[in-house]
Amino acid sequence: MKDTILKTLNTIEEDYQVKILYACESGSRAWGFPSKDSDYDVRFIYVHQKIDYLTIDPIGIGKKRDVIELPINDLLDVSGWELTKALKLFRKSNPPLMEWLRSGIVYYEAFTTIGKMKKLSEEVFAPHSCIHHYLNMASNNFREFLQGDQVKIKKYFYVLRPVLAARWIEQYNEFPPLEFPVLLEKMVPVGRMKEEIQTLLTRKLAGEEFDLEPRIEVLNQFLQEEIGRLREVTKDLCNSYGDMTMKLDKLFRDTLEEVWI
Repeated sequence: MKDTILKTLNTIEEDYQVKILYACESGSRAWGFPSKDSDYDVRFIYVHQKIDYLTIDPIGIGKKRDVIELPINDLLDVSGWELTKALKLFRKSNPPLMEWLRSGIVYYEAFTTIGKMKKLSEEVFAPHSCIHHYLNMASNNFREFLQGDQVKIKKYFYVLRPVLAARWIEQYNEFPPLEFPVLLEKMVPVGRMKEEIQTLLTRKLAGEEFDLEPRIEVLNQFLQEEIGRLREVTKDLCNSYGDMTMKLDKLFRDTLEEVWI
């Protein structure tokens, strides 16, 4: 599959006249709970040629899009962000981008830009905004999928993971790991709830097709209480952080010089 992904990335470079700096897996495969029919969620960061930035209309304005998105099929979901878009989001500690940089499944990396971003990630990390991101994700999924007597059982993972990620930030004051098994091991104490989650995880990794099943009360109670508790925690977190613009401007200029010699 990696060969197919690399060929797709090469075609993108040729078709759009860009250079790809980094491509990784995002979604359930990177999170450690893929289904047997999970597609490949490939995310990448790319940079245009120098001349494309020397215009009166910046990238991202009007028809000059700052994303590349290929049509989704049953196998591949491929999309990428242009570098200045990525750096603006990086400056805000954007959790999806921070996850890309920490993905354990990297398909491609070229040049030094991503390594430099990883070194800067501790400086841009903003606990307040990251916890809010994960809590909003958890709340929306909890409200939409887990309220009835019968629920889509696999949706527990899409509420549990962001809740445990938020707990990790609260406890360690650092960006959480992507892998759900790691979060489960560190953030959930031994007991009935952990056993229920481990059973679900084993079923999912075995390729079992989840359908509507009775909701799991111990998980629903935990999720409801924890989302509320973490909302209160965020009120005491500092939501200000230093301005990284000068460093990121330099990183952008250095990338252009390195890539387009």
